[in-house]
Amino acid sequence: MKNYIQPGQSLTLTAPAGGVTSGQPYLIGSLFVVATGSAAAGSPFVGARCGVFELTKTAGQAWTEGAALYWDNAARACTTVSTSNTRIGWAAQAATSAATTGAVLLSGLAS
Repeated sequence: MKNYIQPGQSLTLTAPAGGVTSGQPYLIGSLFVVATGSAAAGSPFVGARCGVFELTKTAGQAWTEGAALYWDNAARACTTVSTSNTRIGWAAQAATSAATTGAVLLSGLAS
């Protein structure tokens, strides 16, 4: 197949203002990724689109397995609130309301 470029689970993107830090989530346009390495603003970095990652969650929210999750870019945290947020995947495990992080299965799909 002559038009095939790459698998797409990870993509090389351009780091936004402020750069990126390995293991941290970023919204690039409407594409949600977790940086696999650190890079300065304007430099290329690899962002993982799929997989299960431990990410910061909104305090006070309990998650059930399979709950739809969204990215609140202003709070830089995962949330169950869809309003004004970007759909990113599902809760891979239950998380208590006291937990500050949770296991997130990234869908790799556009919201």
